[in-house]
Amino acid sequence: MTPILDGAAPARPVSRRSFLAGSGGVLAAAALAACSPGAGSAGTTYDLLLPGDVPAQWDRVRGLVNAKLKADLGFEFSPEFINWTNYSSQALLKFTAGEDFQTALSARWLNIAQLIESQALEPLDDALASGDYPHLVASVNQDAFDANRWPDGAIYGIPAVNSAARIHHHIARGDLVDKYAGGSIENFDQLEKFWYDVVQKEGIPGYINRNSPFDVLGAPTGALYAQGWETPDLLPLYFSSDSLMFVPAQDAATTGSTNAVPFWEHAPYRESLHRVRKYYQDGIINADRLNADPATLKSQFDGGGAATTWGITDGLDTAGHLDQLEKAVPGATLMTLLPFRDGQSTRPHQTFQADNLVVVNAAGADTAAALQLLDWVSIQENHDLLQYGEEGTDWEPVGDDAYEPIGDYANFPGFALSWRIPLERKYSRMSESESSWFEWSKDYNNFTLDPFASFIPDLTEIETEHAQITAAVAEFGNPLFAGAVEVDKGLDKLKKAVDQAGLAKVQDELNRQADAHLAGS
Repeated sequence: MTPILDGAAPARPVSRRSFLAGSGGVLAAAALAACSPGAGSAGTTYDLLLPGDVPAQWDRVRGLVNAKLKADLGFEFSPEFINWTNYSSQALLKFTAGEDFQTALSARWLNIAQLIESQALEPLDDALASGDYPHLVASVNQDAFDANRWPDGAIYGIPAVNSAARIHHHIARGDLVDKYAGGSIENFDQLEKFWYDVVQKEGIPGYINRNSPFDVLGAPTGALYAQGWETPDLLPLYFSSDSLMFVPAQDAATTGSTNAVPFWEHAPYRESLHRVRKYYQDGIINADRLNADPATLKSQFDGGGAATTWGITDGLDTAGHLDQLEKAVPGATLMTLLPFRDGQSTRPHQTFQADNLVVVNAAGADTAAALQLLDWVSIQENHDLLQYGEEGTDWEPVGDDAYEPIGDYANFPGFALSWRIPLERKYSRMSESESSWFEWSKDYNNFTLDPFASFIPDLTEIETEHAQITAAVAEFGNPLFAGAVEVDKGLDKLKKAVDQAGLAKVQDELNRQADAHLAGS
């Protein structure tokens, strides 16, 4: 969830302007009130924003969580679940309206830039350094905190991560891989052949996902971006991920000159657009990508209706699909596919910026209570109760670090509140391939820090042009990424629209800021 979301995707909005000056003292004062358990007012209930649907058995589990919360901290919580389709816009509206809730999920790919600009978030540095939240600080790697600082040096969100980096990849029907690919797929050429065999012989799409530029352009890998699996060393630059992507010069780090150009001037990206157009015409990918509902696509894959779907290395591939797939297709299995040319010796470029950040609402009635809650869910017993439910009723431990679900409670969005690398349990039936890649993804040494890792450009000088370009990308770029239009004609329309919107000014501003970043690195 990413998507990333949408399950989708790495990073998103990118503007950083005037951040919250002078608000650290307010948070420090609030932190003093949180020094002891039970600081919340008796009978107080705090609201949270969480993405997705209400988990099954939620009322029962929430009752158990609240009973323990009240005994430990003196307050309860009442999360509001907002459907993924509306989460970004609804959360932003609630922040800007000054509604009283404590925490929410945000990130660069959501709306954290706008929230910081509008002074809607509490900076967290003073609280984290206070010593009042030891479980929270101990359960989040310092590298994760440092990688998610903003240009003013402040931390505005708690990284809710369960790995060092999360790589977009494929969740595949293992039984079909056995049948048509000899049991393994090691590179993109083999993956493509597998897709065509499945379409021809099974009559189902090779790959399904909702529309995403990151499928096609990759950052550094994309499910449909062949070059990214050969050499995963390109992270595009952008003011926001729903706007226009630019490609920096390959030697920018050594020359100090970014020389970023629009994505269509990068030959592998153009090739990827043509490839995806062919996939669209040949039925390899789903034709409804532009308007596809994620829940519908999941049901299609889980029902045996596609060979592969979108995944991300967060340890949830098997748990999210296997039970339903087995019911629909007896004997079906799952496989996690990352078709890197060099396998697990690959060192993909990464920024280590978290896809999931738990942010604290500056308009909330009690910011200290928000941090107390984040500390409380950083204790194994509390974390397990919230994420997996009641031990013995909803789940059973398997070994030291795994769990077996035995009840109906499922799908609590821990990535929006309680994910902590040391506390996460693996699904007991996790496939061997997923387990191997998941463990690989937890090691920071398996990745290369990108030269622009901490670069977050500021929209201040080009807000009008950026808004117009973003609208143009939505109208003319999204059909290209879906494969729904002829590439050259579609690019001509996109280029004309973004030129009129102010492409030259935006490109110059991006390069100016990126060059300054390199000079200060």
